[in-house]
Amino acid sequence: MLHTFVVYVENKPGVLSRVVSLFRRRSFNIDSLTVGRTEKPDVSRMTIVVDTDQDGAHRIVANVYKLVNVLLVDDLTGQPAIARDLCLMKVAAPQEVRSQILELATVFKARVVDIALDSITLEITGFEEKVDRLIEMIRPYGLLEMVRTGQVAMRRGMSLGKHQAKSTDATHVTEDGTVSYSV
Repeated sequence: MLHTFVVYVENKPGVLSRVVSLFRRRSFNIDSLTVGRTEKPDVSRMTIVVDTDQDGAHRIVANVYKLVNVLLVDDLTGQPAIARDLCLMKVAAPQEVRSQILELATVFKARVVDIALDSITLEITGFEEKVDRLIEMIRPYGLLEMVRTGQVAMRRGMSLGKHQAKSTDATHVTEDGTVSYSV
């Protein structure tokens, strides 16, 4: 079963390497990994998707918390959450099939971000399955190049649920559901 973990870390050099090395050492294959800044400049957020059972998920949370610079770990699996994947794809588009490709883009609510004489570049954002379906439909036309971000996810609504802070000095969940960090 795929588990989606959100990991808040201090935005410092080497943190990503330490987190990824932990997964490698424990023989967990990362299915998707995205890292980006948060609303706080000194905090980064990782979204990590791993295929594991419930016992493995508990081990991951426990082991990630042991790492220096980790502030917060949350397993979003089974929780009300929003998840999205972004994909850019360049498709061969000679004049005779260009309208068909544009129709597919419309059906899947993909955006055209570039048109050249012989290709069209599309951008699609959505659930992983939606992105996969568009790729399948586009492939027969000639998928020239493609890149995907991997999954990003967050809990729905204001409530943070059962976030587990590494230490009360690093993270504080307020009554209104917001998180404050003291890094």
